[in-house]
Amino acid sequence: MERKNAALVLLSLVSLCLVSFNPDTKKPIQKQALKKIIIDPGHGGTDRGASGRYSHESEIALAISLKLDSMLRDEMPDVETYMTRRTDIFDPVTRKAQIANREKGDLFVCIHVNEGGGPQKHSEFIGYKEETRYKGKGKKKKAYTVKVKDYRVWYTPNSAKGTETFIYGVDKSNAAKEAISANEDLYLDSVSAKELKDFNPRDPAKMMIINMKTQSYFTRSTSLALTIEEEFQKVGRISREAKQRQKGIWVLQAVAMPAVLVETGFISNPEEEDYLNSQEGQQQICEVLVRSLKRYKYSLEKQLSGTGNGK
Repeated sequence: MERKNAALVLLSLVSLCLVSFNPDTKKPIQKQALKKIIIDPGHGGTDRGASGRYSHESEIALAISLKLDSMLRDEMPDVETYMTRRTDIFDPVTRKAQIANREKGDLFVCIHVNEGGGPQKHSEFIGYKEETRYKGKGKKKKAYTVKVKDYRVWYTPNSAKGTETFIYGVDKSNAAKEAISANEDLYLDSVSAKELKDFNPRDPAKMMIINMKTQSYFTRSTSLALTIEEEFQKVGRISREAKQRQKGIWVLQAVAMPAVLVETGFISNPEEEDYLNSQEGQQQICEVLVRSLKRYKYSLEKQLSGTGNGK
């Protein structure tokens, strides 16, 4: 019976986080679905990330993030933004996760650029040539010739291009649950947290809520990632699709909120590097992200108001 009561209290608290009541009409008032976005410019300082002919990932990520922050303030004034860095400094991903959780974000958007490796090697068969080889040892060693295929070899800049948006891999769900559980109390300012203080972190009732939140955040992250790639396609960018990633994006599973990592282009491709460094390219990227975030917010509002499925 005690566990049942605890579960009911927890479910009630979660419900209170979503709606409040108008004292005049007694009707539910939908609380704001998206209040704060954490923007994380990838790398920084001594960690330059991927490098192109003349620029580095950390510089581009910061420039795009600053523009995105400014545009969001204009286009979505009811949503607060917070950047994990505004200058060329280095913070480990553990620190970035701490910042995001401390700031009680509702969404984490990490900005990066991609790298497709070095120049591409090409070869063309042009005929045969003779090679000298040897057999035997010492005084019995003799030279002989053989005909072998001959190739012309040349290199071109890496041609990989396009965008891709990542969420954490589904096998990282346990790590995400731990992050949500560890930061649970940060998100209880609007309700009475007293009821939760005495709960064991492993209490089945509380774990039920954590599991629900983990699934909800994963679903929201997936939805946003798909939306971002759809919007990039609309402006003519090559989309390498929304993906789950198993390695290299630890921070996404360490923040207690929905999270995506956007690879905005390939710095290893000279054409893409120019695009990523141009004012026009950065403006287009930010416009895509703002439209995507508006769609995400609208979808959440529909879901929480019960007027639609958010699609």
